[in-house]
Amino acid sequence: MQRRQGRVNAGLLLLLYQISQIGLQNIPPVTLGVIALNIFLFLNPVRTLSEVCISVNEAIYKKNWQRFLLSPFHHADDWHLYYNMISMLWKGIMLEKKLKSIWFAYIIAVFSVLIGVVYVLLEFLLVEILDDPSYGMSCGVGFSGVLFALKVLNNHYNPGRVSTVLGLRISSKYACWVELVAIHFIAPG
Repeated sequence: MQRRQGRVNAGLLLLLYQISQIGLQNIPPVTLGVIALNIFLFLNPVRTLSEVCISVNEAIYKKNWQRFLLSPFHHADDWHLYYNMISMLWKGIMLEKKLKSIWFAYIIAVFSVLIGVVYVLLEFLLVEILDDPSYGMSCGVGFSGVLFALKVLNNHYNPGRVSTVLGLRISSKYACWVELVAIHFIAPG
């Protein structure tokens, strides 16, 4: 789990282009701050990905609690960063305006930690129920869990919308769950 160095980051360039098309003045402050933090940590990681990813082994057995704070804000590569931050941009613009910046910042902070807790808990349950220690070694990074939680929140505040998932029109209320399953099969891990 290590980024390739010394290459053009097309995903990052595309992300910056998309942000410039929207205009910094049109992006609410917390949303812009979260995106800026993720870009900064992508370009200047606190530690290597293997030292910030979250797993049962690291979080529970080794009691490496800082990973709960670091893992959501580090990304495996520039395309991982791009897709997550484009999603953050869209969800942030919609939700931050509705919830106001302070409440939105609080939600981002809480979700960022809770997603790691849920991930570790689910992996721990898989280790115990299936008696398979490999689940305890599975290590994750990225903002995807926070984005999934924001999508559920967005669906709550904007009911009745329809989304297209893999070409199928589905009520947005259920689309996030269908997307989660589809992502698991399309890009496991």
